[in-house]
Amino acid sequence: MAETYSTEVAGQYATPSTKSDGGVVGGRLRRFRATVGMDGQAIADTVVLANIPPGHTFAYGVITASATLGATATIAIGVDGTPAKYRAAATFTSANTPTLFGTAAGVSADALTDGEEVILTVAAAALPDSTGYFVVDLYYSAP
Repeated sequence: MAETYSTEVAGQYATPSTKSDGGVVGGRLRRFRATVGMDGQAIADTVVLANIPPGHTFAYGVITASATLGATATIAIGVDGTPAKYRAAATFTSANTPTLFGTAAGVSADALTDGEEVILTVAAAALPDSTGYFVVDLYYSAP
């Protein structure tokens, strides 16, 4: 039976051996929280969620809303130029239900060299104009 190694540990078995990236193997997980009030944000509006420092690697995100964001409003989470880097534009209609998100490309990307400003982009329809809010927790690992 063949044995292969993940990208993250392959260097440990090479000759000469190398250490794994401490940001993704044994790194510390850090949360960046963003609370956003639903204020009828229009299509193409953006909301700055967090400023992530260099050296961090995206792990996953969680969205929790106090009320539905509407059946037609979609939101994407990413960065300027790549608005769906971490979450493709989709509806979010689950109130009080924490929901994981993360794209394969976002999770497998290398650690940030320059840091980045993570944004939420409203697409397809405006968010509701209500007293509701939602929380986006972004989790990154770093050495």
